Amino acid sequence: MTTAPPEKPGFLTKWSIYQKERFPVLQHGLLIIAFSSSAVAYSAMLCKDSAPAWQAFLVAFTTCFIFFLQLRIADEFKDIEEDTRYRPYRPVPRGLISLRELGWLFALGASIQLGLALLYFPPLVYVLLIGWVYLSLMSVEFFARDWLKARPITYLWTHMLIMPIVDFYATACHWYPSGNKPYLGLAFFLAASFFNGIVIEIGRKLRQPADEEAGVPTYSKLWGKKAASLVWLGSLTCTLLFAILAANLINWILPLAISLGILLLISLVASVRFYRSDRSGKVFETISGLWTLALYLNLGLLPFWSLQP
Repeated sequence: MTTAPPEKPGFLTKWSIYQKERFPVLQHGLLIIAFSSSAVAYSAMLCKDSAPAWQAFLVAFTTCFIFFLQLRIADEFKDIEEDTRYRPYRPVPRGLISLRELGWLFALGASIQLGLALLYFPPLVYVLLIGWVYLSLMSVEFFARDWLKARPITYLWTHMLIMPIVDFYATACHWYPSGNKPYLGLAFFLAASFFNGIVIEIGRKLRQPADEEAGVPTYSKLWGKKAASLVWLGSLTCTLLFAILAANLINWILPLAISLGILLLISLVASVRFYRSDRSGKVFETISGLWTLALYLNLGLLPFWSLQP
């Protein structure tokens, strides 16, 4: 007796499964709301603008959300060989979603980004192009895949530069249409965004030896548990330093320092427990998410709301 092949899920069902496994919309959406709205609000506070246009928040959020989705899709394309060999359980290798379908989704997202920029403020397209060009270079590993793979630190910082680039676009949704020019404070804000990207990237790739998978590169495997967790702590510290410099320009140092300082202490305890025992590395991903939320709330929405009459 032959067994009938499993029935393929419907169109909406398979996309629902894909987002759940590879790009949880709710989880990512909340962080991207904080990320994008913080950028608009911070720019507005630097420019002494108490009432930025609501369209700036909408365009920034939608475009940033699509950028991060495009990053996930780009990963699916460039990692297909490794995923097929080592991670056949993922949606693309197991046949749930095809690369062709993801390519169409990528193009649809780019069309939405372009349309929003043209409708809101056409010159924003120039800033959008910066993000598109860098994302395209990342998608082909800057035409130096093997060279970068052999240099994980260079690989890390070159790929994390996309974070301040996307954040720069979000800030431009405010300062560009309003006729203002970027201030020094934006440099501190974008530097904090860069190091926070490293926090997130390392935080999701710290595992105990028993949890490591063959063919899956992690920083705990590359540097060892202790060194990798120390690098993660160093990234948190760098983020905090630049965040303090940025917060100083909007008179919000104390709330930011208290909230991130508490999280830094929690991170220190978690790191010690991680490399001294067999506690799961999942805690780093959780703390990285909380850190990101606290960072952007304290550099954007919270001080912005405090200034409202």
